[in-house]
Amino acid sequence: MGSLDGKVAVVTGAGRGIGRAEASLLAEEGAAVVVNDLGGEWDGTGTDDRPAQQVVDEIAAAGGTASANYEDISTWEGAQSLIRQAVDEFGRLNIVVNNAGILRDAMVFNMEEPNWDAVIAVHLKGHAATSHAASAYWREQAKAGTEVTGRIVNTASESGLYGLKGQANYAAAKAGIAALTQVTAREMKKYPVTANCIAPRARTRLITQTFGEGMMGAPQEEGAFDTFAPENVAPLVTFLATDAAAHITGQCFLVFGGTVTLMRPWTSGPSIDRGQRWTVEELDAEIGKLFTELPSSIE
Repeated sequence: MGSLDGKVAVVTGAGRGIGRAEASLLAEEGAAVVVNDLGGEWDGTGTDDRPAQQVVDEIAAAGGTASANYEDISTWEGAQSLIRQAVDEFGRLNIVVNNAGILRDAMVFNMEEPNWDAVIAVHLKGHAATSHAASAYWREQAKAGTEVTGRIVNTASESGLYGLKGQANYAAAKAGIAALTQVTAREMKKYPVTANCIAPRARTRLITQTFGEGMMGAPQEEGAFDTFAPENVAPLVTFLATDAAAHITGQCFLVFGGTVTLMRPWTSGPSIDRGQRWTVEELDAEIGKLFTELPSSIE
C-alpha cells in the first residue's frame, strides 16, 4: 500500500520537470492525479496538450491513475475548473501542488509591463487561484460535516527568498508565494488543511534559462548521484501531502539534491529606541548601531 492510497491530487505545471516528477511520485504512492499543464514554452508563450497527456500515459503505464487538464490556472475560472475536474472525476480533493511557472527576466529598469504582468499572473495569481478554489471546497466540506484532509504545497524560489538581481518580477512573485503560504496555513488550520512551500534547486527549463545548461548538466560519471535531478524534489512534496505531515504547516523548505533545509522567515534584529520621535540628525548619529551584525548594504 502507498502512503497516499485513496487520495486525490492536483499538480499544476506537471507536464515537464519538477511537476512531472511530483505527479509521478504522488501516483506511485497511490494518489489519483490530475496533471495540469498548458504545454507552453518556458516564457509562457504557446500551448500544447501533449506534455500533460504524456505524463498521464506514463502514470497509467506504471499502474497509476491520472487524467489531463489544460486549464490556465492564472485565472479564478481556470483554477476553479481544475479543482472541479478533480472532484467530478475522482470524488474528492486532498492535495494541491502548485508548480506552474514561467520566466521573463529583466533588470527592473528594463522591465516591460506585459512581462511583469505575465510572470505575476502565472506564479503568484496562479498559486492564489488554486489555493482559493481548493480552500473554498475544503471549507464547504468541513461545514457540511465531512472529514477533511487538505494539503497545499506551493513552489517558492531562492530568487524570492534572497532577491536575485535580474528577476524583479519572478522574485517578487516567489516572495509573495512564501507569504501566501503562511497566510493560507493560518486561515485553513482549523479545517484542517496544511499549506507549505518549497524552494527547489533543480534542473528545469526556467533554471537553465537563468544559469545555462553547463552549470546544471548531468553527472559526469555514469551512475553518480545527480544532485540537480528534478526527481530529488518530489519525495519532500509527496511527504508533505501525507497524513504523517499533518503537524507541519506554514513552513518553507529549500530542497537540493539530498538536502532538505528549513528556511527561517523574517525575524526581528537589533533596534534603537529614543523614547520619542527621532530627528534626522539623531538617526544619522545612531543608525550604525543596527548594523553591528549585518552589513548595511545588500551584496
